[in-house]
Amino acid sequence: MILVLRALGVGDLATAVPALRGLRAGFPGRELVLAAPAWLAPLVDLVGAVDRVLPTDGLAGRPAWPVPPPEVAVNLHGRGPRSHRMLAATRPDRLLAFACPDAGLPDGPAWDDGEHEVRRWCRLLHWYDLPADPADLALRRPPAAGFPAGATVLHPGSKSPAKRWPAERFAALARALTARGHRVVLTGSADERELARRIAREAGLPSDAVLAGRTDLAALAALVADARLVVSGDTGVAHLATGYGIASVVLFGPVPPAHWGPPADRPRHRVLGVAHRVQLDRDWAGGDATHPRLAAILVDEVLAAVDEAERAVRVSGAVTA
Repeated sequence: MILVLRALGVGDLATAVPALRGLRAGFPGRELVLAAPAWLAPLVDLVGAVDRVLPTDGLAGRPAWPVPPPEVAVNLHGRGPRSHRMLAATRPDRLLAFACPDAGLPDGPAWDDGEHEVRRWCRLLHWYDLPADPADLALRRPPAAGFPAGATVLHPGSKSPAKRWPAERFAALARALTARGHRVVLTGSADERELARRIAREAGLPSDAVLAGRTDLAALAALVADARLVVSGDTGVAHLATGYGIASVVLFGPVPPAHWGPPADRPRHRVLGVAHRVQLDRDWAGGDATHPRLAAILVDEVLAAVDEAERAVRVSGAVTA
């Protein structure tokens, strides 16, 4: 058995897809078990490399994993020491992880804070002579979920308040896109439903445009897979758009796109974010405030990026044809 730890969220799972597939290719015939939150199981099924999910919520406590000692344990969660020790407690024959002397692992590659999340985990596998292609991000298509195909998905929420573009700008964007002929829908968690309703009211959208709280993870993936366009902050939905090759505009701040953005060589995915400015960072009040680098992005800039992303789709379609 190959035991892999990645007990995080949607974007974290999506950025680990190339590494998971590399492990599948590197250990053919072995059962590949992913320690991850149970609610991610529908998305794990779309990766196509994992045999089963071992429900694990973060690093809180030390889970009594009901598994025999694995042949190989792989830390795709972090640099250690807690995550290293959780895996070491399963008594694997081998532990593949970044070097962490504090956890008793002096060997392994060094951690690089400035590395893109996808390339980080591929580099870890390469260190151990295992394959991993950073470009291998495509997800399997999920079954249809009954939502309209060709919708433009606006996802205004985020777990981090700093990553939320102002609601009034999402409303202005929704109005402008509707005027251009887009069928706009608003997604989010149940906790973000009131935010989506507010944006819908300000944008003049019908009530059925609010899908926040109405989609489980599988339905959200199906909606994105059949979408015309996705506009979101730096969150899991943006990674779904990348996984399905759907035109997208991703609004970044405070984390730079060089760490979490879509591949730079795919023009149908556009990123916006003010370059690092010390004064903007100093002006940030923290708490529930939008980060200044994200707040500096204007509606007209997003609309221009939408044009660029959709133009890239038309060009790639023409080339394919």
